[in-house]
Amino acid sequence: MSDSDSNGGPERGTNAVGQAISAVALVGALAVGFWAISKESASDQGGAPEAAACSGGVAEKGDEAAGRVSGAQLCSALNQRELASWLGTPGERAKSASGGSESMGTGKNEVHSPSARVEFDTYTVELHASYDRYPVDARTTAYIGRDVHAQQVLRRPAVFYSTQTMGIRFRLDGSDAESAPGTPAEALSVAFDAKNRGGSYELVVWRNHGGFPDRTVLLDVAEHVLPVVPGFDAPATPGTETGGGGAQATASS
Repeated sequence: MSDSDSNGGPERGTNAVGQAISAVALVGALAVGFWAISKESASDQGGAPEAAACSGGVAEKGDEAAGRVSGAQLCSALNQRELASWLGTPGERAKSASGGSESMGTGKNEVHSPSARVEFDTYTVELHASYDRYPVDARTTAYIGRDVHAQQVLRRPAVFYSTQTMGIRFRLDGSDAESAPGTPAEALSVAFDAKNRGGSYELVVWRNHGGFPDRTVLLDVAEHVLPVVPGFDAPATPGTETGGGGAQATASS
């Protein structure tokens, strides 16, 4: 057997080189393929981070029959993938997203108030729906806020006003908790319908580290979020509830 045969020969060496080249080409093709898939996936998502999943706020008995939205539905409308961009902080990922429901009074005087909250590093946003008989106007809102400004939003009467969150301090010794003014916030109350027959949606935004947010941010969020709320474009009928106000106090946990 010749030396070339004992060492695999020129032909075997050529095959080995060919296999090596093929392997490199295959790895390269796979790398390009994975890169293309990841790029396509990012493109499909608009380059924005995935929103945190909503929790809580399931519909209560009688909500659907009464034409009320649930906290879960409000959370779904608020917790959109582009919310951080509308807030002016593109790329931020929502740390939490949740829905809930509260009510005041009993029987015919019960006022239902589903809500949702989405929290980012920079901002926290809340969306409420108040099923009462109060119209949205500057006089009503002045009782709970300041720097009140009325205007039309989405062809409905609306009111901007400044407010603040409520801070709560729990004592380790078991004594009563203390409350104090918290972070400045901006709120926007929008009537359920153009005729302003009672009830409202309310958006509240605050900076987690202090300072008033720009109202244009609030308006941008409202114009994208409210039309997604189920029943927003449906003709509204006056609620049967008589208590509560169109705009609600906001508290940070």
